[in-house]
Amino acid sequence: MADKATNDEEFQDAVDELTSPIQKVNPNSPDHVKLIDDIIEKNSKLRLADGEGGAVGGEEENNKDDDDDNSGDKSDVIQPDGELSLEELQLQEKELSAEQLEANKEKANKLKLEGNELFKNDEAERAVTLYTEALNICPSINSKERAILFCNRAAAKMKLDANKAAIGDCTQAIQLHPVYVRALLRRAKLYEQDDRPDEALTDYKRVYEIDPGQPEAREAQVRLPALINERNEKLKTEMMSSLKGLGDMILKPFGLSTANFQMQQDPNSGSYSINFNQNKS
Repeated sequence: MADKATNDEEFQDAVDELTSPIQKVNPNSPDHVKLIDDIIEKNSKLRLADGEGGAVGGEEENNKDDDDDNSGDKSDVIQPDGELSLEELQLQEKELSAEQLEANKEKANKLKLEGNELFKNDEAERAVTLYTEALNICPSINSKERAILFCNRAAAKMKLDANKAAIGDCTQAIQLHPVYVRALLRRAKLYEQDDRPDEALTDYKRVYEIDPGQPEAREAQVRLPALINERNEKLKTEMMSSLKGLGDMILKPFGLSTANFQMQQDPNSGSYSINFNQNKS
């Protein structure tokens, strides 16, 4: 194929980021950089117990994209993408010559550039259509080019408040190009907007592995662990309160309540024992 070797910068999409919830740091401040590195190292050692709500990075968590009930999300409002599946695209390509595939690649790039202009002119819905048309002809072998199309379409869907669909497109882009920093950052921001800080932190950590100097990824590893821990503690409190209410309802016919039972933690093993006190009411 006539493509020349290119660096990854050429695969950065031309779509500007919409919002950034993170205040950029001064990379020239050694003290600040060292402070952040120390906090990141400390936070990386923090682990939730197995099975505890909000554990970071689980595959099961990442599979929630299609199941969440996202209030206000307009993913179902925008027109269906109408794109070919990978199998359909590959079947279509069997009928094409190498020259035709190359021509399709060039046409897909042209559609992408037109979509970028539409996006910049606040015509996000039309941009989605052009990115989809490009995906329907961009050869399946051109993974990076297809990753950019998915990532650009995600940005357009974000502008249409279709965050659920945008997350799906970012995921497609990352599967095609696992070190695509912009797609990882875009999905991380979408996860944050969707109140899914665990998944957001996972993506920011991946960005940090690829590019330790990336400021948003560095700041997120300082900012998000505290938010996640605060959220988890709140969930624990709410769960214990609900269990207490249920226990009181079950025990009431017997003249008992949860106050008759005291939980004590063994400081050595960390396990709990339950003591019964009949005099409590």
